[in-house]
Amino acid sequence: MRKIKFAKFSGAGNDFVVIDNRRKIVPSAAVRLAVKLCQPKTGIGADGLILLERSAQADFRMRIFNPDGSEAEMCGNGARCIARFASLKKIAPAKMIFETMAGLISAQVKDRDVKLHMSDPHSLKDNLSVKLGGQSRKVLFINTGVPHAIMFVNNIDKVPVFEWGRIIRYHRLFKPAGTNVNFVSKMDQHTIAIRTYERGVENETLACGTGSVAAAIVSAYARNLSSPVQVHTRGGDILTVYFKFQSTFNAGMKGAGKTFYDVYMEGRVKFVFEGELKES
Repeated sequence: MRKIKFAKFSGAGNDFVVIDNRRKIVPSAAVRLAVKLCQPKTGIGADGLILLERSAQADFRMRIFNPDGSEAEMCGNGARCIARFASLKKIAPAKMIFETMAGLISAQVKDRDVKLHMSDPHSLKDNLSVKLGGQSRKVLFINTGVPHAIMFVNNIDKVPVFEWGRIIRYHRLFKPAGTNVNFVSKMDQHTIAIRTYERGVENETLACGTGSVAAAIVSAYARNLSSPVQVHTRGGDILTVYFKFQSTFNAGMKGAGKTFYDVYMEGRVKFVFEGELKES
């Protein structure tokens, strides 16, 4: 009977099963394994399965699978979790670089705090609208490694996240890949609250790292927030997003008037437990 060691980590309420797969101990059917392990009642329960693999161009390679088995390009909180895992297991130094489907990501681990240097956001669209609750509502879009739609709301607690999130996630505007959906409320010049419907999980999650970055960047663009932005997640944790921008009218994010760069996300990562899977 084969045994597979794993660890479980939580970043701002997003929880992940992490496996060191440098020796290719996970079967090729990682999709089925992700579906099995992420189930809350019959499996370990998680927002995703993360595999740490060898890389020819970085300290390691990160692969992440959603609970539905789909492989994601990137996950901010998942990236913070695998960075702390790699540091704890001495797989990578405290300052590391790792490979993702969205490009190379650098991270710095200091005790339980992990700070990521994110890829530059792109593809900002600010002229979209979706019919919700019988009326047309403005939606913005940006890609922060994965696609994110953002809608500003007045009362974050009363938003029907599952209903509206599902409609926007599968809307024709975002086909064929679909999109994650973030509902955002401005609290002050440096603070927002967020709720997220995640593609692949197909439900609201307690937090979303790339969604928090997307919300902070779009809030800076559309609501004039300044860096750093404190993002209050549904799980109660606070993520801090740092960024710089320059005015632009013919490059970068078309129509935005600003190009954002040097984007960082920082927050605590919790080690939950580790164990051993037994696969016959």
